[in-house]
Amino acid sequence: MKKKLLIVDDQNGIRILLMEVFSSEGYETYQASNGKLALEIVRNASPDLVLLDMKIPGMDGLDILKHIKSIDSSIKVIMMTAYGELDMIKEATDLGAIMHFTKPFDIDELRQAVNQQLRSPNNSSFAVGS
Repeated sequence: MKKKLLIVDDQNGIRILLMEVFSSEGYETYQASNGKLALEIVRNASPDLVLLDMKIPGMDGLDILKHIKSIDSSIKVIMMTAYGELDMIKEATDLGAIMHFTKPFDIDELRQAVNQQLRSPNNSSFAVGS
């Protein structure tokens, strides 16, 4: 079964780039440009991991993170931020985010982090080299 990945960012270009990268990695990918849509997808699709932008108009990343964790605390969340706001990053970690990337991020580093989270032996079974 394919692992599911939700990309939440208000910037269309970033969503398209990440959708392409992670679709080619073999994940079932979803995208949302705002918090309301993101939470709808979380409720309906139960993604395994969410790439969540910290600064989204309307409902910010921390609010979205709180709602995701209240819906399903097992969903992994990686925060993305264009701002070096350490207090927000610390709060996101306290709320359950597993890591964060600062924009502009290295796409290979982000890809490796997602693969590590979704392909680690403790949460899935896969043949090495598959």
